[in-house]
Amino acid sequence: MAILIADSGSTKCEWCFLSNGKKQIIFTQGASPYFLSEDQMVTMMDRELLPGLKKKTPTHIYFYGTGCAAPANRALVKRAIKKIFPQAIIEVEHDLTGAARALCGKQKGIVSILGTGSNSGYYNGRKIVRNSPGLGYVLGDEGSGAYLGKKVLQYYLYKTFDQELHEKFYQTYRIEADQILDTVYKKPLPNRYIASFTLFLAENRGHYMIENIIEDGLTDFFSIHLSRYPESGKIPVYFTGSVAFGFQDILGELCKIFGWRIGKVLAKPMQGLIAYHKTN
Repeated sequence: MAILIADSGSTKCEWCFLSNGKKQIIFTQGASPYFLSEDQMVTMMDRELLPGLKKKTPTHIYFYGTGCAAPANRALVKRAIKKIFPQAIIEVEHDLTGAARALCGKQKGIVSILGTGSNSGYYNGRKIVRNSPGLGYVLGDEGSGAYLGKKVLQYYLYKTFDQELHEKFYQTYRIEADQILDTVYKKPLPNRYIASFTLFLAENRGHYMIENIIEDGLTDFFSIHLSRYPESGKIPVYFTGSVAFGFQDILGELCKIFGWRIGKVLAKPMQGLIAYHKTN
């Protein structure tokens, strides 16, 4: 059996081809039904995925992607993949399901994604059965890179940072207020731009203002989302995503404060998805 696994965000998709104990990783642009039509998705896979596979053909395809919670979007992605691999058995699921399978396998868990955006759900060992709704980076995404990055920009633009941090920010990015506002309000994918400033937090750990931003943002995620699951405190809480992996020390401390058990923390789901599909 030859398996092709995909973990797709809006801008980037990681594919892993598994066959005879060997694996091959290929990166393409994201295959999100919010940004690509069915035809555009077919063209993207034809130009970016197939050359990397070099005529290798999967028998089973497991696609996990942002925007695939809605049945119509799952159907669109499945049709596009079917046009490229007409003989394959194809399963399309939401990225939260992918995170759950990667982190929990067949065990129950509270699953969290903390990357550019944020999401969470209760996984019963088979599927996500309860989900705290995400409202996107404008109204929600608590604990995400966009949420934390927005705080960094606010502290800089409002001159809340002390002189040391204010000067560090300017020396790092060399941007003025009008450039920031122009990018946020007039250019595409502002959420990714805003989230990129989370790196400033990671590079300046130890300063009390930096620690406060991280702790407050992640505490909001715990309070608004994770605390709403009745299962929290009874089963482990798992995390994946760049923010989760980078600030896992704070996640561990917050779990202690809330009286919860922290489970596995992965930078990306693919490692866990490979393990899951090798045994299922």
